[in-house]
Amino acid sequence: MSDKTYFITGGGTGGHIYPAVAVADALANQGENVFYIGNPHNLEAEIIKEKDYKFLPVNVKGMPRKIGFGLFTWGMQLSAAVLKCIGYLQKYKPDAVFGTGGYVSAPILIACIIKKVPYMLHDCDAQPGLVTRKLAPKARAVSLAFECAKNSINNKNIYINGNPIRPQFRDLSKPEARKNLSLENKHTVCIMGGSQGARAINDAAVEVIKTLTNKYDVQVIFQTGKKNFERVIEQLIKIYPEYETDKNLLIKPYFDDMVTVLKASDIAVSRAGSLSLSEICASGIASILVPYPHAAADHQRKNAKYMVEQGASLYLEDSDVNEKTLLESLTLLITDKEKLITLQGSAIKLSKYDGVEKIVGQLRNLSE
Repeated sequence: MSDKTYFITGGGTGGHIYPAVAVADALANQGENVFYIGNPHNLEAEIIKEKDYKFLPVNVKGMPRKIGFGLFTWGMQLSAAVLKCIGYLQKYKPDAVFGTGGYVSAPILIACIIKKVPYMLHDCDAQPGLVTRKLAPKARAVSLAFECAKNSINNKNIYINGNPIRPQFRDLSKPEARKNLSLENKHTVCIMGGSQGARAINDAAVEVIKTLTNKYDVQVIFQTGKKNFERVIEQLIKIYPEYETDKNLLIKPYFDDMVTVLKASDIAVSRAGSLSLSEICASGIASILVPYPHAAADHQRKNAKYMVEQGASLYLEDSDVNEKTLLESLTLLITDKEKLITLQGSAIKLSKYDGVEKIVGQLRNLSE
């Protein structure tokens, strides 16, 4: 039994959950006592079921943007959640707490301030979220994925660690990844809109798949998102009825193993969530980014613009994505080998494979 105990918190979206889980896994693998605090109705609860550490539930929702009765009831819910978290602190006495921002992490971090328990924050976006910005001044340390995010944070102890990502991104080779997916060793494009899908990307992708696989002999891995799979298949049947016999096309609603998918690819068409960008960079692939236009604080657009400034990505607005613009961008990268290699090289330079190790080391320093 370890003599150190850590609370890890982050939930709601993959960008908050997966970095938190990566750190929790690393600590648990080193024999530490780890408790994960999250909303029992969110994705984090499902993921932690498979783990060896304990899940501590806390019921909290995102803050309503409008003043009214909803804001009052939310305030009452938050207060109850903070009291519950104070109980967790008193019962388990963690040496330090690690939070990845978002509304799910707010109650335990507020409880840490009240009980004077040291905590560390990590924010994955170029524009840090509200919880990170508000609670950073009291944090013992703040970890960031992007250098430019420093401008929004009031804390003297800031580290640019990149996002914590899975070790397989470092270890899996491209030929091995392609073999695992029963693909050939040739140009491969990954089209994805996240786990929920992205209608603008999906609609444009359906129009260009036949050209990519037939005219350019390019392999296409297409993740439609679970919500949009049936709609995409209906469209494909009309446009390209022979799609099922196309050996260059691998289409699914969702891939559980995105490490293999990305490592098998040369180019990704993607939203611009920070974790996706970290995984794209770690895979050393060029990207065409289509930021989700309604993301909180417009953080996806800021993430995407940063990638373009670093010479790692091409950029399309959601409202501008169609058959013509997507095919033009993809054709440029498929036919201009020098351009493709330049973008891939810039992505590799932005990759940070040791984010987990750095964060764990910094977290341990808080509890010394």
